[in-house]
Amino acid sequence: MTAGGRPAEPEVIWSRPHRAGRGPRPAHSRDSIAAEAVRIADAEGIEAVSMRRVAAGIGAGTMSLYNYVPRKEDLYELMVDAVSGEYELTPPTGDWRADQLALARQTRALMHRHPWLPRLLSPVYGFGPNALRYLEYSLDCLAPLDAPDAEKLELVAAVNGTVATYVAGELALAERARALPWSEAEEQGVRSAWLGSRLATGEYPRLAAALAGGGPVPGAGLDMAAVFDRSVSRLLGAWGT
Repeated sequence: MTAGGRPAEPEVIWSRPHRAGRGPRPAHSRDSIAAEAVRIADAEGIEAVSMRRVAAGIGAGTMSLYNYVPRKEDLYELMVDAVSGEYELTPPTGDWRADQLALARQTRALMHRHPWLPRLLSPVYGFGPNALRYLEYSLDCLAPLDAPDAEKLELVAAVNGTVATYVAGELALAERARALPWSEAEEQGVRSAWLGSRLATGEYPRLAAALAGGGPVPGAGLDMAAVFDRSVSRLLGAWGT
């Protein structure tokens, strides 16, 4: 152990005691530390999360926080696991596709509540207690699927990757709309008119046919929840057939 409680060798935050060293009962908990970090990230973005900010938020000294959380990476792991506890893991229905779609919807909502989450989703931060419960539940939902367990994990990862990519696009569109000096409707009107003029040239017949048939045009008043459901359902439909 180095000065300030930082580990001298690699370790997992979950294998550590809640506070390094001897002394009085810890004044803070991992839950309160994670909650403050999540609050900061939700309000100001993940870039605003620092050991100093979190320590100030819980009324601790920056150096004393290292007794609870040795590294910033450990703080990120606590944050991911904290929000992973927001899933409602109801008993599986027996319809694995419906259960996976329901989970995907929860994940999408979770990422909208915590827009920083897609940036931290990785195996590095995905194996805390709440995340493990989520994975076990996901596999329980997939019990009716006739596939090796390893492939079921691949399916869970594929769905989560699809959700993260989809939400990243939604968040980017929302951020762009907030930055516009005019209304989003005005912006979309100009862009739609330009796109229409290009399609009218006849140079893009397949694209024109696709859009004429209801193909998605980002920001054009689409029912994004319905598009999301169709996208995930198509992915799930490729499995177990």
